[in-house]
Amino acid sequence: QVQLVESGGGLVQAGGSLRLSCAVSGRPFSSYAMGWFRQAPGKEREFVAAINWSGGSTYYADSVKGRFTISRDNAKNTVFLQMNSLKPEDTAVYYCAAASIFGIVKAFPPRAYDYWGQGTQVTVSS
Repeated sequence: QVQLVESGGGLVQAGGSLRLSCAVSGRPFSSYAMGWFRQAPGKEREFVAAINWSGGSTYYADSVKGRFTISRDNAKNTVFLQMNSLKPEDTAVYYCAAASIFGIVKAFPPRAYDYWGQGTQVTVSS
């Protein structure tokens, strides 16, 4: 069984930065593509960013492109989401997810992912 635990969320002012981490255990981390999603109150869960098993392929939602960076450290079984220039509309619960997908990553839907973390709250004040 694969377990994912997110951390790093919190309250930040608009224009600030946060770095989310997702620690993965249970199966070889490098077997999985990883994704970050977010869900705001009353809205559907939406794709944020994805990275393939090696880190050589990344993909971002248009709304975060140029502000967010996804990366991974396979030696530490951890995936990161560096979030800069945060906006109030970035406020949401952020989830990391693991998928048995190889090759180039895209904005795969939530159903493509096999395992999910419990989420971490990010709140951006104006």
